[in-house]
Amino acid sequence: MDVDGRLTDTTVLVVDDASASRYAIGTVLRRAGHEVVAVASGREALGELDVRLRKGTLPDVVLVDVHLSDMSGVELCRRLKERPHMAALPVVHFSALGVAPADRCPGLDTGTEAYLTVPAEPAVIDAAVRTVVRAARLRADDQALVRRLRQLSESIVTIQSARSLQELADAAADGAARLLGCPAAVFFLDQNEKLYRGLYRERTSLALPDESAHRDVAELLKRLTRGQSGVRITTVPAPQWPAGFFRPGVQHDARLTLLLTQDGKVPVCLATPTRGQRRISPENEALLAQLAQATALVAEPLLMYQVERHVALTLQHSFLPRPHQLPELPGVDIAVRYEPASRETEIGGDFYAALRVGDQVLTAVGDVVGHSLEAATVMVELRHALRAYCLAESDPAALAERLDRLLQHYHADVTATVCLALIDPGTGRTRVANAGHIPPLILGDDGSAEYVKAAGPLLGVGLPHPPPTELVLAPADRLLMVTDGLIETRGVDIAVSMEQLRAAACGALPGLDALCDTLLTSFGHDREDDVALLALRLAG
Repeated sequence: MDVDGRLTDTTVLVVDDASASRYAIGTVLRRAGHEVVAVASGREALGELDVRLRKGTLPDVVLVDVHLSDMSGVELCRRLKERPHMAALPVVHFSALGVAPADRCPGLDTGTEAYLTVPAEPAVIDAAVRTVVRAARLRADDQALVRRLRQLSESIVTIQSARSLQELADAAADGAARLLGCPAAVFFLDQNEKLYRGLYRERTSLALPDESAHRDVAELLKRLTRGQSGVRITTVPAPQWPAGFFRPGVQHDARLTLLLTQDGKVPVCLATPTRGQRRISPENEALLAQLAQATALVAEPLLMYQVERHVALTLQHSFLPRPHQLPELPGVDIAVRYEPASRETEIGGDFYAALRVGDQVLTAVGDVVGHSLEAATVMVELRHALRAYCLAESDPAALAERLDRLLQHYHADVTATVCLALIDPGTGRTRVANAGHIPPLILGDDGSAEYVKAAGPLLGVGLPHPPPTELVLAPADRLLMVTDGLIETRGVDIAVSMEQLRAAACGALPGLDALCDTLLTSFGHDREDDVALLALRLAG
């Protein structure tokens, strides 16, 4: 627009088979400041528009004589509106013949924006062109805003479903790139000043910035957000902004949208390039600010969970003995494994225990229902209680009863599963009590694999526990106890998963370590729950 707010950058396609009329209208429009492209037929108009569409230079408006020699102006308008990329192109019909109002309806029905009778005053022709172009641009702006708002909404939904800090950074970067139609990157620092970086999806892994570039960004974020409140938008010139985050090896100024999480501890930064890019409009900057705020809101609980997960894992690792830390258990060989869930999943309350009870060995594998720091702490309580109870009581069913009462008394809203096995190494006599857990699997030297028929109610529900199931382990038998995190898959019946476990165990190489490693390899990838395994065989 010029200083008077008039449109000055319009291109008009004039379609008229009368050369004198075509010249006259073109002259009027050029004098009014418009660029004019004139053609003599409907087919020429369609061909010209196709060429311009490929170049991305469609005109702003088409003026069409209603009475063309090869097709009517109404037919030409209909064909334009049927093409998705030309449907929004405004069309103005004109005619040198008097046309009754009713005869203008077909053109209006096909999408014509206005109708002119020529000859007309130059100001009238100019005003008609400017009016329809201005209306078309307003419609386009409104549609673009609706599209960006929809993209913002979709991006926020994706951001809110992120299960890890890295997933969040990637989702936010992709959302920013979609909003602006240009490269984008997202950064934030956790409480330990570890930098998380997300890049838009189309950014290749070629020539990614090195560690020093990431350190520079981390220091920049700390400096720019020191003492900040609310959203801050600033530009960092290329010498201070490392190359390669937006495009491999390319230096850009960076437009940064910065804010802190609600607790004011973690800076969040959405970055887009400005050198060689069109200037970001205030409207787009407002959308970016909303995206950054949504990112910060999601980052905070993920950061809190990360701390909680670290505490819970530390707790579990502190109280679950490593294989080399297991107590001396004469007469048996034991192998154990513990694998926490994938980083995107909450920590659970899985545990194992191997305890000496006089001349016998008590083994246990259990799982506190739920995924939280509380589940991990209850796990520690159960494991310590079991160690204390077995000093005075060795019967597995009686121990299950005591653990059940402990939960009811101190953690009335918590339940747990546990499987207990008391083994006499000298005779192989084994007694199994099962409280809602996967029963032990006995692997025979002959290739057989059978689950022990032992079942009972969950711990914490106050139901009586049946007497233990008795069996005799042969010297070559292997007893396997696992938590359901190893095999449980959403949407798959647990009986099917147990059969898959039995088949995999049958195919494992001899030895306890080989058995555990085979099962973790077969089932232990990207699990949604913790995994605890204990395998035992009589020594000798």
